[in-house]
Amino acid sequence: MKVSYNWLSQYIDLSGISPEELAERLTRSGVEVDAVEVLNKGITNVVVGFVKEKEKHPNADKLNVCQVDVGTGEMLQIVCGAPNVAAGQKVPVAVVGAHLPNDVKIKRAKLRSVESQGMICSAKELGMNDKLLPKEIQEGILVLPENLELGQPIEQVLSLDDTVLELGLTPNRSDCLSMIGVAYEVAAILNREVKLPETSLTETGPSIADKVTIKIEAPEHCRRYMARMISGVKLAPSPLWMQSRLMAAGVRPINNVVDITNYVMLETGQPLHAFDYSAVEGGNIVVRLAEEGETITTLDDVERTLDADMLLITDGTKPIGIAGVMGGANSEIGEDTRTILLESAHFAGPSIRRTSRKLGLRSEASLRFEKEVDPKAVELALERAALLMAELAGGEIGQGIADSVVEIPQDKRVALRMDRLNTVLGTNLSRDEAAAIFDRLSFPYDIDGDTFHVTAPTRRQDIVREVDLIEEVARLYGYDNIPITMPYGEGTHGILTREQELRRLIREVMNAVGLDEVSTYSFTTPKNLSSFANLYGDTCAIPLAMPMSEERSVLRTNLIPHLLETAAYNINRNQRDIMIFELGNVFLTNEEVLTKLPEEKLTLGGLLTGNQIAEHWLDATQPVDFYLVKGMLDVLLNRLGITGIQYHPVKNLPGMHPGRTAQIVLQGRIAGYVGQVHPETQQSYEVEETYVFQLDAGLLIELATVHPGMVPLPKYPAVSRDIAVVVDREVTAGKLQDTIEKSAGNLLESVRIFDVYIDDRLGANKKSVALSCTYRDPEKTLTDEEVQAAHERVVEALAAECGAELRK
Repeated sequence: MKVSYNWLSQYIDLSGISPEELAERLTRSGVEVDAVEVLNKGITNVVVGFVKEKEKHPNADKLNVCQVDVGTGEMLQIVCGAPNVAAGQKVPVAVVGAHLPNDVKIKRAKLRSVESQGMICSAKELGMNDKLLPKEIQEGILVLPENLELGQPIEQVLSLDDTVLELGLTPNRSDCLSMIGVAYEVAAILNREVKLPETSLTETGPSIADKVTIKIEAPEHCRRYMARMISGVKLAPSPLWMQSRLMAAGVRPINNVVDITNYVMLETGQPLHAFDYSAVEGGNIVVRLAEEGETITTLDDVERTLDADMLLITDGTKPIGIAGVMGGANSEIGEDTRTILLESAHFAGPSIRRTSRKLGLRSEASLRFEKEVDPKAVELALERAALLMAELAGGEIGQGIADSVVEIPQDKRVALRMDRLNTVLGTNLSRDEAAAIFDRLSFPYDIDGDTFHVTAPTRRQDIVREVDLIEEVARLYGYDNIPITMPYGEGTHGILTREQELRRLIREVMNAVGLDEVSTYSFTTPKNLSSFANLYGDTCAIPLAMPMSEERSVLRTNLIPHLLETAAYNINRNQRDIMIFELGNVFLTNEEVLTKLPEEKLTLGGLLTGNQIAEHWLDATQPVDFYLVKGMLDVLLNRLGITGIQYHPVKNLPGMHPGRTAQIVLQGRIAGYVGQVHPETQQSYEVEETYVFQLDAGLLIELATVHPGMVPLPKYPAVSRDIAVVVDREVTAGKLQDTIEKSAGNLLESVRIFDVYIDDRLGANKKSVALSCTYRDPEKTLTDEEVQAAHERVVEALAAECGAELRK
C-alpha cells in the first residue's frame, strides 16, 4: 500500500511530524514502512506556461519553435522536439536557471542556430512515473488542464511536493489497505482525531426502485450487494489533484468515472465497479456461481473460461463481471455512457481468492476482497463515490439505493483481563492507561472490575481474541517501553524418551563409521514402489491428492530409490565417493482406497559407492565392498546390544544382486537386507558398483538392550584364546559364532573370525575357520582354570552342533 503524505493529511492533522518521522513511528508500532519516496526529484523553477504560437524549425524537420508565456509578461522562445506540442496548450516549462532530476540544469542554448530560452517538459523529465500515463503522453510533453494559472510552480500543480510511504503490510492488517484505515492507525499513534470524508449527498435523479433489481443466488459467496444510479454523466479526464493522488498510489488515471471508483477504493478500502446501465438487461443484477465452462471477456479484452466455483455478476441473461476481480468488456464505461449503475458489495474472501488464483488475474479489488475488507464500508464507499460523480462528472444521483442483504455484520466483543495483560507483557499498566489506549484506537469498551469488554470495529477484522487486544496495547504503549524481565514460573527438566535416545544413537554410530546423513522427499514416483524389495511385505500405493509432479505423486514405501537418486545427483557433479544413510519414515497401507491413516514405519537405509579409501601417494585406493557395509552394520548392532545376528544369502530380492545380497535376521526376526544393487539397476541410475542396506529401525529400537549412554572402561584384564576348527563348507561363520556365544557362558566378552582357509588337503568339502574368543569377568581377574573350563565347553559345543574338529 502506497500512502501519500499530503492525501493522508486530509483525514488527520499531521502538523509537526515529518514523513520520515511518521514512517519511523508507524514501523515502531508494528506497521512496517518499506520505503519513503520523495516525489520531487530535484525540480526548481519549473512553472505552468502557455504555448501561444508554434512554428516549424527552419533548419530541422522534427523541431518546432514555440512562443511561450509563463506569466512574467515576457514571451519565451523555446525549441521543442515533442510530437504532441501545439499552440493553445498549457505545459510545464523549465525556465533558464531551472533544475530537473538527475542534476539537469537549464541554460540558454542554440539548437540549429535558433535560440531556446528554456524547455517544455515531459512527465518523465519531471521525474514522474510516466508509465501510468497514456502512451501519447509518455512519448511527448505533459499537457496540463486549461484552467491552471500561468506561473504556478509545477511541483504544487502536480502534487510533486509530496512524499509517499510504502507500507509492507502483514496479511492480518487489511485495514491499512485504505487511506482511512491508515488514518485511524496514525491517529492512534499520535493521539489525534480522524476526519472522515464528506458523504452527504442530494438525490436529484429518477428513483431507482423500478429501474434496478438485485438477486443474490450464492449467499455463501456474497453477503451484501448495493447499487446506485447516476444519470447524465459526462466522461472527461478527472481533476489533476485526483490523477496525482492515484498515480502516487500506483494507479493509472483513465477517466473521471473510473478514477472515482479507484479513488474511493483507495480511500475507504471498499472496491467499487461502475457498469454502463444501458448494457445491463432490464436493470437486473443476479449474483450467481458460473456454470462449468462458461466464458466472459473481461475489461482487458481476454476471454476467460470459468468453473462452477467462480462468482459472477450477471444481468439474468449474460455475465457482466467476475465478482470482486474484474468487470466484463460488455458493460464497460465508454464515451457514449450517460447512466451508470454503481456497484458496492461484500464478497467472501476465500471465494475471490480462489477465483483470482485460478484465473491468474490479480487486481487491486481482488487484493482487498481476499483479505476481508470492512463489511460496513460498503454503504460508505457507495455514498462517497456517488457524491464525487455528481461533483466531478456532472451526474444526477438517483433516489434511493438498491440493496440486497444476506448477513448484517456484527461487531465483535472481546474481553481483556488486566492481570492477564500485565502477565503477558511483563508490565504494571493501570486500568486508566489501558483505557487511554483503547480511546486512541477508537475501540468502544465497557469496564467490569478489572476486565475490559472491548468492541472491535469491523474495520479491524484481526481483533478476535484477548491476545489480539494485548498486542494492540503493547504496540501503542511502545515495545521500547516494556521493561526487560526474566521469565518466571515452574519448570520441569526435559528428557528424551528411550526411542529418541536410540534414534540419536543410531545416527551417532552411522556418522562414526563414516556415513553422512541425508534427508530426501517422502514422495516418489509409482515405478519406484516395486523397484526394490519392501521390508514390510506387499502394500498399496498411496497417491497424493495434489502432487507437485508425476515424480512426486505417491508416498514412499522404500528408502533405497531416494538414496540412489541422491548418489546419482552427486556423481553427476563429480562427487564419486559416497557413503550416506537416512533414518526416516516409509508409509504403508493394504487399502486401495484409504479409509484410515497409513502406517508410518521408521526405517534405516544406507548406500555406499566409490572408494572407501581415496587415492593417496602412500596407499592404493580401496573400493567399498559387501564386507565393509556388513562391518558397519555389525558395529551398529553391537552398539545397540542386539544379539542373535544372522546373515542369510538371498537370490530373489527385486533390484538386488542375486549373489551378493543377504537377509539380516535378528533373534529369528527378519530385520532387513544388505547387498549390492543389481547391475541393471545400477545402470538405470547411472552409478557404478553400489552397496545398500535397509533395516526396520523400529525393530532395532525394540531389540536394543543398552542405554545409549557412556560405557565404563573395564577394571580387570581380558584373556584371549584362539581356536581353529575344520567344518563342512556349508556351515556358516554365523552359526559358529552363535554356538560359541551360547556355550561359553557369561565370561565370554566377544568372539571374532580372523581367518578362513579352504584346501582339499583338509578333506572333501571342508574348510578351516579360526576364531578368537575374549573372556573377561567384570568383578575380578580370571584364573586359567576358569578360562579353560569355558573354552572346553566351547570346543564340545562346536563338535556337537557344528560337526567341528580341532585343526591339527
